[in-house]
Amino acid sequence: MTALEGPVNDGVLHAPGGLDPFAEAVALLPALPPDAPGDRYGIRGLTAAWLRNLKSDATRRGYYRDLAGWLDYCNRTMLDPLDARRADIDDWSASMTVAAPHGGTRPAGVSTRARRLAAVSSWYTYLQSNDVTDRNPTRLASRPSASEISANARKAPTLSAPETALLLDTAESRAAELGTEAAWRDAAVIALLFYTALRVSAITGADLSDLSTEAGYRILWHSTKGKGPDGRDYVRLDGELCRVLDTYIAVRGGSGGPLLVTTPHPYDASKPGGKRLTQRDVTNIMRKLAGLAGLPAAARLSPHSGRRTVITTLLGNDVPLAKVQDLAGHADPRTTRRYDDTNHKLAASPVTDLTRILARHRSSPG
Repeated sequence: MTALEGPVNDGVLHAPGGLDPFAEAVALLPALPPDAPGDRYGIRGLTAAWLRNLKSDATRRGYYRDLAGWLDYCNRTMLDPLDARRADIDDWSASMTVAAPHGGTRPAGVSTRARRLAAVSSWYTYLQSNDVTDRNPTRLASRPSASEISANARKAPTLSAPETALLLDTAESRAAELGTEAAWRDAAVIALLFYTALRVSAITGADLSDLSTEAGYRILWHSTKGKGPDGRDYVRLDGELCRVLDTYIAVRGGSGGPLLVTTPHPYDASKPGGKRLTQRDVTNIMRKLAGLAGLPAAARLSPHSGRRTVITTLLGNDVPLAKVQDLAGHADPRTTRRYDDTNHKLAASPVTDLTRILARHRSSPG
C-alpha cells in the first residue's frame, strides 16, 4: 500500500487500527523520519496535526495526496524535506505529471501545479510555525500566475444555451428509449452538471442520503470549498432535473450508497457495479452524449464545462451577479465574472451610462 492508496481511497482518512486515523495515514508517507519516543513536536506528529486542522475532509484528501507527491520526490532523490531549497521545489514542479486519459502520463497543467505547490507550502508553513524548520522552500519558488490559472480554466469549452438544451434533450430521450439504469444515470449526470454549476467532486462525492428538502424545496447536500466548518452546502433541485434524477433512482432501486454509481459490466463478472463514479467516468459520459448530440466541442468537453456553461448562461441572460456568485459558491464576485464567456461585461458596462450623464452637462461640440 502506498501513501496515495488505502487511507484516502474511500473518501475519508481512516486507519486499519482505527486509533488515530491521521497518525496512521502519515505513517504511510515516504521520506518522513519516525518521531523520537515522547517527542511532542516530531515531524510526523505535526503533519498529522496539520491534516487534522485543515478545513474539510475534501481538503485533507487533496493536500494529503499532494504532500505525498512531494515526499515521494524527496524519497526518490534522497532529499531530506527539511533540507529542501527553492531549486528542489522548482525541479519537482517542472517534473510533475498526471495520468493521461488513455494510459501513461502527461505533464501536469498549471492549475494542478499551483494546487500541489499550495498544499506543500501550507505544510511547510505549519512546520515553521512550530519551530521545526526555519525555511519554506516554496515561498519564492516559481508558481503559475493567477492569469495563467484563469486562462487554463477557460480551456474547458462552454456550450451555448441551444447546445445545452440539445445535450439535455439527447441524454433524456436516449434514457427514455433504452430504459436502462446506465442510460438514466448518464442523463442524471448531464442534468446535474448543467443545472446546478456543481463541481464534479461534489457530484461524484454525493450520496443518496444527501438528497433532502429545505423550506419545501428539493435540495442536494454536497461538499464544497471551505463553506462552513464541515465543508458542506446545498443546492436547490428544480423540476427538470428532479424528473431525470428521480427516474434514475427508481430504475436503479435501493435506498443507500453513492448518488451515482457504475453499472454491472455485461461481460466481466468481476465488475458487478455499484461503485462511485469517478471524474473520468463523468468526462466519458459527457463526451459520449455530446457526440450523440452532434456538438462540435464533444471531444474537448470536461466536467468543468458544465460549471462554466451554467455561469455564462446565467450572466448572459441578465441574472444578477450576486445570485450567480452564490450558486457558484465563489467568495469573490470577480471569480464568477472570469467564468463569463459572453460579452456580458461589455454589454453591461457603465461607460454608456456615464456618457449619457455627462452629455446633459456638456455644451454641444463646436
